Amino acid sequence: MRRRELITLLGGAAAWPLAARAQQSARMRIGVLLPVLDRGPEPNSRRQLFLAVLKEFGWTEGENLRIDYITWSASDADRLPERIAELLRLQPDVVLAGGTSTVAELIRQTRTVPVVFINVADPVRIGFIESLARPGGNLTGFTNFEYAMGGKWLQLLKEIKPDLTQTAVLQNPQHPSWAGYLQAIEAAARPTGIKVVPAGVHTPEDVDRAISECASMSTAGMIVLPDPAMGVLAGSIIGAAAQYRVTAVYPHIYFVKRGGLMSYGINADEQLVLAVGYIDRILRGAKPSDLPVQAATKLDLVINLKTANALGLAVPRILLARASELIE
Repeated sequence: MRRRELITLLGGAAAWPLAARAQQSARMRIGVLLPVLDRGPEPNSRRQLFLAVLKEFGWTEGENLRIDYITWSASDADRLPERIAELLRLQPDVVLAGGTSTVAELIRQTRTVPVVFINVADPVRIGFIESLARPGGNLTGFTNFEYAMGGKWLQLLKEIKPDLTQTAVLQNPQHPSWAGYLQAIEAAARPTGIKVVPAGVHTPEDVDRAISECASMSTAGMIVLPDPAMGVLAGSIIGAAAQYRVTAVYPHIYFVKRGGLMSYGINADEQLVLAVGYIDRILRGAKPSDLPVQAATKLDLVINLKTANALGLAVPRILLARASELIE
């Protein structure tokens, strides 16, 4: 992300004189609590972006700021309470937390430490906050997908596979948001007559079974719901979709970069940049309860043309024109 784009995302705060913003002399402490993929992309680039944006606001690690990074993965989710307790013992001034499961456990352990969250769907419905405009309590942040996104994924699947009559929905049944997405997909499918088949998966064997069953009908497709557990299974999902020649839509770009067909979802870098703006305000005295929760403003459509060709799909021109990125 170039400096000009960064400053645009930061908004008015980035226009403050840097010297004035750097007057904070006491060392503050940020806790970073983000899920990672067991075999996902190297996280260093996101860490570098995080540090660069903090510096735009006048915060430099090792000078006036200390950052404690705590990560966990879906394969060791049972350790999440322990990792959060470990972070809270360090007494951070604010915590950056990613993912619905992470925030749910944070709420269980603290109602006082300020938290800025990212990648959480419908925090009002889940009960994390009172309202988007006035979240109340110690939480604020940025949502990733509204449940209505489920209908958009179905629409994209239908556009790239016009003969679609059935779609499997791969999901982690233990994730608190899956039911909301599934309802949105079913509502969008009802007028079209498309049959929606939920497929709960936990292991590579579950994935193979679900996708092979999907492939038994040539007019079937697949939607993968957003969840760290699906990220851990990404290799198995992408491999099985290729093996059984299943047309699939994914929520995140990393699926497509690893060989998946098409993704439509938030720009993760934008959420991180915006979250830093809230972190800065909290470090300078703002209360999370006074900072409105905001929805994602940038959604990216990414298509892997090599995968489309392997599946024998002709990508409609309208999708090519709308794509944020084409992978060849």
